[in-house]
Amino acid sequence: MKGTRVIVFGDMVADIYLDGRISRISREAPVLVLEEMGERVVAGGAANVAHNAATLGGAVCAFGILGEDAGGAGIASVLSRAGVDTAGLLATSERPTISKTRVIAGGRATVSQQIVRIDKESREPLSSALAEALEVRLLQALAHVDAVILSDYGSGTVTQGIRERLLATCRERGVPTIVDSRYGVRSFSGIDYVKQNDAELAAAFERRLDTEDAIEEAARALITELGAKGALITRGEKGMMLFLADGARHEIPVSDKSEVYDVSGAGDTCVAAFILALAGGANPLAAARLSNIASGVAVRKFGTATVSAAELKAALMR
Repeated sequence: MKGTRVIVFGDMVADIYLDGRISRISREAPVLVLEEMGERVVAGGAANVAHNAATLGGAVCAFGILGEDAGGAGIASVLSRAGVDTAGLLATSERPTISKTRVIAGGRATVSQQIVRIDKESREPLSSALAEALEVRLLQALAHVDAVILSDYGSGTVTQGIRERLLATCRERGVPTIVDSRYGVRSFSGIDYVKQNDAELAAAFERRLDTEDAIEEAARALITELGAKGALITRGEKGMMLFLADGARHEIPVSDKSEVYDVSGAGDTCVAAFILALAGGANPLAAARLSNIASGVAVRKFGTATVSAAELKAALMR
């Protein structure tokens, strides 16, 4: 996986953690007054995929839209420190950086916990000029990469036009692709591999998937509809299922059930590890097994987390 060149394109999200210590009850309203103790910006969404791909050893180029604000600057800083090429992150005054601000409150005798989350993003579509600039840079970069990840959180970065031309060019050049799409996976015709959790897959087909056979039926319908090579379906504590276009079905149990702390961002770790392994020469089943182990490391960390190559090696040894 080391040195594998990968593009990560999608909705760049700033996960902002605002830590506060409970000082008193406000006299203005029955609410806590927090003394601010610190603020952290963590790469979320597609930015977390890029961050994970980099810490796992990949040579990563990130493409997406940032606002000219603190959240955008925070994402660019985090990714740059991890060695990600951020030249494809376009900063604009047209829209804010997609952000999720979590206020964490605690005290000397209390456990810190999240008390509110504040989301910010633009609901307006990308301007034609911004979309064109992003597309031009993406297509130029394809000449120098081994794989492409599309990370679609439904915030409008992955437009239909960019998606269609990007996937068509990847197919022409034999560049493997994978998509992780929260709400619109059925629109990614021409993709090679799909990563979905079982709830997202059920929502995509608007039906319950209560059995493994029902999951397989939906996954195979998705593979056929998109012309894909395979679908990786994550199932939380039940592990993963990998379905391939040749009819193969593989069930991959959870690698380590101990100390599951936080599942935030584990899907990002999964998709990054899978495509890096695949582009590095692993077959789909081996890539899925590696991604399962990497995800098992991620869920034992608090918040949106990354997994390093050293941590993955240690987990493999165990």
